[in-house]
Amino acid sequence: MGLIDIAEVARRSGLPASTLRYYEQRGLIESLGRRGLRRTFAADVIDRLSLIALGRSAGLSLSEIGGMLSPDGEIRIDRGLLAAKADEIDRTIRKLETVRDGLRSAARCPAPSHAECPTFRSLQGAALRSRRGHRQ
Repeated sequence: MGLIDIAEVARRSGLPASTLRYYEQRGLIESLGRRGLRRTFAADVIDRLSLIALGRSAGLSLSEIGGMLSPDGEIRIDRGLLAAKADEIDRTIRKLETVRDGLRSAARCPAPSHAECPTFRSLQGAALRSRRGHRQ
């Protein structure tokens, strides 16, 4: 197993070195030493970074991802967490579809101004109710 320095990891992963250092600080990846002033990593760090990227694209926090990555390189998938995240994404999709449909309907409204369009007024009210619900 060859070692690659942080610059090469950054190049291969597309992540800045600062992100790699941060991930190391958080315990998500581990450097194995230094070559001069540069950290070195096992070549399989790229696989670990791809798992982190997958988790981030699914909306998982770094803490949640870290809970699934063990120091020995094994992955401990929290199936309950994944199912809950999928449910959350479903709720977000439904909400966005509703907003999209409302916007399209408001765009087609024949009222002389949007202030007189019942659909647009309904969207305004729903947006305000949604904001109040986030603060509670």
